[in-house]
Amino acid sequence: MEFKTQLSFLKVVFGCFFLLNLFSVDLNAQDLRVEPPNWWVGMEMNDIQLMVHAQDISTYQPELKYDGVEITEVHQADSPNYLFIDLRISKETEAGTFEIKFRKKGTKHLSFDFSLNSREKPAEDYVGFNHEDVVYLITPDRFANGNPKNDVVETLRETKVDRNNNYARHGGDIQGIIDHLDYISDMGFTSIWSSPLLINDMPSSSYHGYAITDFYEVDPRFGDLELYKEFSQKASDKGIGLIMDMIANHCGSGHWWMDDLPFSDWLNYQDLYEEGKEVPNSNHKRSTNQDPYASKLDTKIMHEGWFVPTMPDLNQENPFLAKYIIQNSIWWVETLGLHGIRQDTYPYPNKAFMSDWARAIMKEYPNFNIVGEEWTTDQLLVGYWQQGQNNSDGYESNLRSVMDFPMQMKIVQALNEGNEGWGNGLTKIYEGLANDFYYPRPKDVMIFPDNHDMDRIFTQLNEDVDKTKMALGLILSLPRTPQIYYGTEILMENSDKRGDHGLIRTDFPGGWEGDTQNAFTGKNLTDAQLDFQVFLKAILNFRMTSEAILEGEMLHFAPFDGIYPVFRIHEDEIVAVFLNTDEETKTVDLSRFEELNLDGKRFKNVIEGSRFSWDKELQLKPGFTLYSTRE
Repeated sequence: MEFKTQLSFLKVVFGCFFLLNLFSVDLNAQDLRVEPPNWWVGMEMNDIQLMVHAQDISTYQPELKYDGVEITEVHQADSPNYLFIDLRISKETEAGTFEIKFRKKGTKHLSFDFSLNSREKPAEDYVGFNHEDVVYLITPDRFANGNPKNDVVETLRETKVDRNNNYARHGGDIQGIIDHLDYISDMGFTSIWSSPLLINDMPSSSYHGYAITDFYEVDPRFGDLELYKEFSQKASDKGIGLIMDMIANHCGSGHWWMDDLPFSDWLNYQDLYEEGKEVPNSNHKRSTNQDPYASKLDTKIMHEGWFVPTMPDLNQENPFLAKYIIQNSIWWVETLGLHGIRQDTYPYPNKAFMSDWARAIMKEYPNFNIVGEEWTTDQLLVGYWQQGQNNSDGYESNLRSVMDFPMQMKIVQALNEGNEGWGNGLTKIYEGLANDFYYPRPKDVMIFPDNHDMDRIFTQLNEDVDKTKMALGLILSLPRTPQIYYGTEILMENSDKRGDHGLIRTDFPGGWEGDTQNAFTGKNLTDAQLDFQVFLKAILNFRMTSEAILEGEMLHFAPFDGIYPVFRIHEDEIVAVFLNTDEETKTVDLSRFEELNLDGKRFKNVIEGSRFSWDKELQLKPGFTLYSTRE
């Protein structure tokens, strides 16, 4: 009896131990992270790499059984908690889900169900934004709060909303944008570029979205992946494409991998970071990308220095990280049916990698578009990055669009200073546009009056409404791809605190219940705000169907007497744009434009609706005027 009792006791103990071991394995299985979480059949990129993270996963052997899919190689990282698995997907592989098992002798296996999905549409149907579009830039946290229930997520590091704090969360979200798609469409915008919507689980001041802590997760304060997909689809249904803001240069310091980095060179200056030492910031000398005389030191600090201390700089020269970033970008394009990508801080990462990144995306989606941010007012440096540029070092970016900071600066300078003196005032715009010969495709260059990092254009122009109309009117008339920041249509400003990014990203009035003003309905807007909203809407909607602006040739005349004339011509449609920087109405002798053969043609003032016949002279009011021969 005593032996049997002991045996029974041992069986119970062993059984409990076995159950505890199983429970432990299940916990590990739950902690198994695989990125990307799925892929598609029929892709150009059929050789993909899975990054797998779990406790001691490097001691496991992965295996799978699925027709047309094979593991070609398994890579261990410096950390024992990672595996990088190379998968080859044959072109004949059918969509479906299969189990990837991770086996270890003496231990119950771990597993992950990996799906190969069917594509929603063929690659050629992913058509990128172009010069026919006008892009509406939104900072989601500050646009509209469509779902107050997601304002606070207690499991995240920042757990409060404070609309009185310019650098706190305010509660805007994806649902808020969805709720106002009609407004955006009616205004005449055809694309939305939203600041990043991926999770920024940081202690504070990450409302802007540029400190991403998981490249595959939507920030729950904005919504979830299904809502992001719904946003893209509903926008598309209204003829609005979605441009995703991506960051290849850095992540947020709260990123999940920061506590367990895969390789010793996953970050730039990783040795200093892991030793708790100060990491150098970038010197921001972006010209080192082109400078034939740049020192190795300046070039290194530019590319490897961290953007800010809370944004660790990623080392794209690590081949596993490079593959990770490329796959992540393609995954989002395919998942959301994107209309384009805006790449943040484009010149900061390794430029050879950025060429490879853009090439891979454009190979997958030949009709797609990417715009890169190069914040410099030097046209030579901006033009270097546009695809087709004949660079002396042979560099090809594979980037169709770049951002026109040089012309933005010239427009503001021209309108703020007088026209006295050689090269001042309107002459800066005239001569700036004369340099378009340098761009391979000027129409693909993205021009803008301001953005989320700059003083509002109304502030830059000292709250002068006429000057702001001239700036916006001209921008929308040029052979460019325009972008307008939310709130510009109602003269939002940050004049009290220039340079204050939190104030630049002010809440859009009417986006929150109880707002005294509502720009969506016009409630309690000032007369100047209402007038400007009507003005911009009229030009946007005219531009949308004007072949002269969208496809026409451009001809401009040297500024005279404070007036700058621009013509856009396409077959029978002629658009005449005039900036009159004088405070008085001017009489313009139309014989100056004799080469255009416009005598007797009927023109309509697009903003006011009045008409006139082109004859000997024109009475030109101060500010912006747009005439068209189209009825």
